[in-house]
Amino acid sequence: MIGVLALQGDYAKHIQILDMLQTSSCEIRYPSELDGINGLVIPGGESSTMTYLMQRIGFHEPLRRFAKKKPILGTCAGLIMMSSNAPDSLVAPLGILDVEVDRNAYGKQVHSFTKDLPIQLNGKTIKIPATFIRAPKINKINNNVEIISEYKGDPVAVKQGHHLGLSFHPELNGITVFHKFIFSQ
Repeated sequence: MIGVLALQGDYAKHIQILDMLQTSSCEIRYPSELDGINGLVIPGGESSTMTYLMQRIGFHEPLRRFAKKKPILGTCAGLIMMSSNAPDSLVAPLGILDVEVDRNAYGKQVHSFTKDLPIQLNGKTIKIPATFIRAPKINKINNNVEIISEYKGDPVAVKQGHHLGLSFHPELNGITVFHKFIFSQ
């Protein structure tokens, strides 16, 4: 059973991707619900709103404990929330991925774009369409973080341990490779 954090953002699209993979999923709205799942998706959305909602119901510490044993996939705002640093006083990241990200670094909503990107997973390189919407930019990474894709020389997809963080939205293009990779290990 894979959970999708359903506080804010387009969590329904991630559930559709998991359905395509014939993987059982459920919406997660409270920390106690983490006990019944084997992995979690933190979707895109608005990271300051996610921070507010997560602080309001006490999600930060339960998510940090969960992440020590089980995989998390974060897309866009999910990557921001998983980061160790997001220099913005409105965001309280979880410190799951040892990266620093800059919110909305690829521009405003009107600057959204889709670009074919090479992705390196399991020793193979594939190309996928990646949709960037007010996307975060990964500014710094630690040595234990693996870059699995770049855009214009900057990391946009990273792996650390059993976690993946993406600056873009694979769920909007029906891309299943990330969900399949992270939750089938």
